[in-house]
Amino acid sequence: MKNKFLIILSALLLLVLGACSSSQSNSKGSEEGEKTEGTKTEETAGKQEVVFWHAMSGDLETVLKDIVADFNASQEDIEVTPVFQGTYEEALTKFNTVAGTKDAPTIMQTFEVGTKYMIDSGHVQPVQKFIDEDNYDTSQWESNISNYYTVDGEQYSMPFNSSTPVLIYNKDAFKEAGLDPEKAPMTYSELKDASKKLTKADGGETSQYGFSILNYGWFFEEMLAGQGGHYVDNENGRNGNATKATFNDELGLNVFNLISDMYNEGTFYNVGQNWDDMRAAFQSGKMAMYLDSSAGVKTIVDNAEFEVGVSYLPIPDEADRQGVIIGGASVWMSSGIEEEKQRAAWEFMKYLTTPEVQADWHVKTGYFAINPAAYDQDIVKEEWKKYPQLKVTVDQLSETKPGTATQGALISVFPESRQKVVTAMENLYQGMDPQEALDQAAEETNRALEVANKKQGK
Repeated sequence: MKNKFLIILSALLLLVLGACSSSQSNSKGSEEGEKTEGTKTEETAGKQEVVFWHAMSGDLETVLKDIVADFNASQEDIEVTPVFQGTYEEALTKFNTVAGTKDAPTIMQTFEVGTKYMIDSGHVQPVQKFIDEDNYDTSQWESNISNYYTVDGEQYSMPFNSSTPVLIYNKDAFKEAGLDPEKAPMTYSELKDASKKLTKADGGETSQYGFSILNYGWFFEEMLAGQGGHYVDNENGRNGNATKATFNDELGLNVFNLISDMYNEGTFYNVGQNWDDMRAAFQSGKMAMYLDSSAGVKTIVDNAEFEVGVSYLPIPDEADRQGVIIGGASVWMSSGIEEEKQRAAWEFMKYLTTPEVQADWHVKTGYFAINPAAYDQDIVKEEWKKYPQLKVTVDQLSETKPGTATQGALISVFPESRQKVVTAMENLYQGMDPQEALDQAAEETNRALEVANKKQGK
């Protein structure tokens, strides 16, 4: 009995000691958890938070988040929080619901055709204020990019992800057709001639078309500007509020006649409106040449099973080449928020445009460097050795002639107008007369402009 009692007593003692040990462990764990939370709070306490709404998805979002993380780690006063808000259109819709309130983001990314809309909203703080206060030298930015976001001499937003269209072509197909793979067509007549030689028909069915353009208004705008054409009146809305469309003039008709003629000749492929379908058609050999964004060049080169060439946008034979309009997006600052937050956002903006950051952005995304000094960075030089096609896109931009045509149009109803042009392009494939199709798109744009101007009291 005595031994049995000692065994029971020992077991009870072990249970008590175990309970104490567990209690101490839980207490310690709880204390460590509280300490961790406290440390985290201490790390962010006193920092200015910059909420950054953006529309970068997939791999682009990963690159952007890495840049933000590097900035946050580089200093102790500011914490930038990137928040994905869907497409540009979706982000703009969300901004409309919170603009001017405490829920507005500190900064947000908006596509280039949203420029006039953002200005008219009255809820943005032009970055010119901080440029002036810091005596910041904007000449370090690529002028053919920053000019788009400059209105009446005032820089409204900071350029960020920027691209232009380029001609992409299959060099192997050129060789097979007896064309020089190092000489892409630079004029409309050269484009037509090359397309005829590149188009192949097997048993009455076309297996390879010479050329294609995505049914997307941006490409029409670029081909118009390349000749020096304006999209709307008042110098593209840069010398007063635009009141009517002018893209249905002789220069706009040049573009539509080109598409109509080539489609009727059987050398132009109607690829539709989907970017992925367009690129898949090129990679599969369905077409030998097409227009794409400079930001897509690297991906095309990586995925194609043939040698890819990149060249400038073709222009009408009689035209004086003007260059290209910048596409992509910029970063805008909200008004009505504390100046300390705005100042913090400006510090982040300046960081984004440094040569080192822009070099990393260019190499990993294919977008242009806002600061051309980035092209002197070793990582860019090495990338251009692997992808000489990227340098072609940069050269086309740098050779662009400054002017209201290449500066781009300023209208608040741009997204709506683009869709009218898309419909006009599709009407060409149904046999509509090019001038009639253009006039219809212009008239619908004029109605949209009239409504928008009345709302603005202009």
